[in-house]
Amino acid sequence: QVQLVESGGGLVEAGGSLRLSCAASIRTFSRTAMGWFRQAPGKEREFVAAISWSGSSTYYADSVKGRFTISRDNAKNTVHLQMNNLKPGDTAVYYCAAEYLVFGTVVSGTFNPHYWGQGSQVTVSS
Repeated sequence: QVQLVESGGGLVEAGGSLRLSCAASIRTFSRTAMGWFRQAPGKEREFVAAISWSGSSTYYADSVKGRFTISRDNAKNTVHLQMNNLKPGDTAVYYCAAEYLVFGTVVSGTFNPHYWGQGSQVTVSS
């Protein structure tokens, strides 16, 4: 059974930073593309960032490019999202997501998760 558990959310002032982490219980984590989505109140869930199996490829939503960095540690089955220069518009529930045994979707920008975490609240005050 696949489980994704997020941590690291919270309340921060605009301009501040937070680091989200996701611990994944996936047998072949090194063959799983990982990513983050977010959902703000009253809005649809939207893509934030994704990272390839090895970590050599990443892609980001335009709204976070240059401010957020996704990374992974295959030895620890974890993925992280470093969020800098946070804005009130970044306020949302952030979800860790996994796409299992599908190669090349991060490079092609077609990341389509099979599994989701329970979400972690990020609130940015102005």
